Order: sequence, then C-alpha cells, then structure tokens
Amino acid sequence: MLTIWICVALTALASFAIKATGPAILGHRPLPSRARGVIALLAPALLAGLVISDILGSHWSSANAPLTLGVLTAATARTTGLPTPACIAAAVIVTAVARATL
Repeated sequence: MLTIWICVALTALASFAIKATGPAILGHRPLPSRARGVIALLAPALLAGLVISDILGSHWSSANAPLTLGVLTAATARTTGLPTPACIAAAVIVTAVARATL
C-alpha cells in the first residue's frame, strides 16, 4: 500500500514540475500565436481520441453500436444548437433504446 502512495506522490510532483516549466521559462512574456493555436486544439483532439478508442474497443476490433449511436446523436444535437443538457439527455435516451433493442 505504501508503494502506491509513493507512486501517487511522485506522479503529482512530476506533473507539477511539468506544469511549472512553461511559466518558469516564459516569465511574463505571452505565448506565440502558433503555440496558443496548438494548445487550444490539444483538448478537443485528446477527447476525440478517447471517445473513438472507447467506441471501437480494444485493438479497434469491436465497435460498440449503441455507444456509436449515442455519440452521433450528441454530436448532431450539439451542431443544431441544442443546449448541453438536452444533448446529453438525447444521447442517453438513444443509447438506452439502442441497447435495449440491439
């Protein structure tokens, strides 16, 4: 059990060191515009990768059809301008119905 907490503490320290490196190097200078563009796109790219890998399963071999329908429903609802809670509700309903019928 102690080994786990040591690993957690070391991971926290490493994360802190990595996050502190940027401000320490840059000081009060603003980020270049190209770097800001890349940083702004990192979160959506990582989220898309997580969603795709969750939908397609391990080794990209077992696609989850109900989950795919739910994600597509949420994406479609969001692009039509529905508020986030309505998008989530629609995705949950479609996923539940698909799981019940497939």
